[in-house]
Amino acid sequence: MSSVRPEPIEQPAFDPLGGVLAVLFPGAGHWYQGEVQRALIIAGGVLGLFVGGLLIGGIDVVDSRQDRLWFLGEVMVGPVALGVDYYHQHALKGRDPNTGQVRGALPNEIRDPNGVLLPAPPGSLPPMTKSLGKMNEIGTLYCTMAGFLNLIVIIDAAFPSPRRKGKA
Repeated sequence: MSSVRPEPIEQPAFDPLGGVLAVLFPGAGHWYQGEVQRALIIAGGVLGLFVGGLLIGGIDVVDSRQDRLWFLGEVMVGPVALGVDYYHQHALKGRDPNTGQVRGALPNEIRDPNGVLLPAPPGSLPPMTKSLGKMNEIGTLYCTMAGFLNLIVIIDAAFPSPRRKGKA
């Protein structure tokens, strides 16, 4: 009797540099692996979804202090999300003069050069206004989904399939 031995299943190789590059910028891991067209599609899709969320809901949708749970998903987009949050926290929000807490300006307040929120002179606009209702929710959802989509991309770049690895 002859026994037929199945071919061993080749396990995907681990590419740590591809994974790290994918964390730093969407599509960079695939670019490094020689899949330039795929990298451009990934970057356009992930960043397009993220920027779309910002355009729908405003910069306030990326907020590590007030929306921490959502921010955990958004930060998977990489340093882009961290930069947006840094700008939001340090350039648009201000310190409440009574409590000392950092918060967004109300419609009748402005932010002075030291970051303290003060009553606004007549006719001036606040540095930022929070989008209302569904627009804020949809923008937050778009930015968070961009982060989760990039998580899939990171895993794909860190563990390239043998079929793709042979092409590179």
